[in-house]
Amino acid sequence: MEITPKSKIHDVLTHFPQLEEEIIRAAPPFENLRNPLLRRTAARLATLEQAARIGGLNPLELVNRLRRLAGQPELTRTMDLPSPADIPPASADDPDWVRGEPQFVIDGNQLLARGEVPLNHINQLLAQLEEGRSILLITDFEPLPMIESIQKQNRKVYHKLDGQNPHRHLTYFG
Repeated sequence: MEITPKSKIHDVLTHFPQLEEEIIRAAPPFENLRNPLLRRTAARLATLEQAARIGGLNPLELVNRLRRLAGQPELTRTMDLPSPADIPPASADDPDWVRGEPQFVIDGNQLLARGEVPLNHINQLLAQLEEGRSILLITDFEPLPMIESIQKQNRKVYHKLDGQNPHRHLTYFG
């Protein structure tokens, strides 16, 4: 299992139980992981990114700390985590629901390069999506099968080309 900011704490601890103490040190509110009942519930919902923010840490720093302890190479911001600077501002033509900052940003090309299916990630995140927020999928292709699948779920979908990079597709799900 590869440790990423979107990894669920439960999954990380299932594969790397030795990381429990490090997660608790990084985010003291996760002391509850020692309680088997809370570990089965809260840890299935919370991601490492959320744990880092609760602990007041940069998510990339926490993930890389855990990756080092698990013997995995560190991630770099430019390769593995889209930064806010990667997200072009909304235009007047965009629907209102995509104008705010997306709640989640997914680099679909990176997921595919690792052999993962972006649609699986999108479906997981849709369950966590707050009212009025969106998920942004960034790809170098128009993800028509994903768009159709999410539309069949009666979810909002908006797709456009990035005005600054015509080879980059921005697909919002809400």
